[in-house]
Amino acid sequence: MSLKEEIQSAMQSALKAKDTTTLSTLRMVLAAVKNKEIELRGTPSDSDVMQLINKQIKQRKDSIQQFAASGRDDLVKKEEAELVVLMAYMPEQLSEDAIDEKVTSVIKELGAVNMKDMGRVMKTVMAQLSGKADGNLVNAVVKRQLST
Repeated sequence: MSLKEEIQSAMQSALKAKDTTTLSTLRMVLAAVKNKEIELRGTPSDSDVMQLINKQIKQRKDSIQQFAASGRDDLVKKEEAELVVLMAYMPEQLSEDAIDEKVTSVIKELGAVNMKDMGRVMKTVMAQLSGKADGNLVNAVVKRQLST
C-alpha cells in the first residue's frame, strides 16, 4: 500500500471515529498531495508525499513557536495535536549522535576540509538522510564539524 493510500485509509477511519483533528490534518495532507499530482501530471512517489508531510511538519513547528510567543496556548495545543498526526507518517528520526556519525563519514568520503565544502556535504547528507533527520539539526552538525 502506498503512503497516499495509507493516509486515505486513515482519513476514512478518522471520519468514522469522528476524530476531527486527525481528519482535518489528513485532509490538508491529501490536498497537498492532490496539488502535487496536478503539478507532476501523475501520481507522486512515497518520497514526494513524505516531503509534503515534512513541509507541513515544519509549518506546524513554526506555528507552535509563534503562537507560544504570543501566548495563544489554545492554538499551540491544536498545532501540537496536528504535529503528532503528521509525525506518525514519517520514519523514525535519527539521534544527533547518529547524524554526527553520518556527517563525519560523508566529510571523509568527500574530502571536505572547510566551510567552502558545506554545500556539497549538506547535499550528500540530506540525500542519504531524507525524512530521517531535521535539516536544521544536520546543518548545525555540518557547521560544527567543518569549522573545527
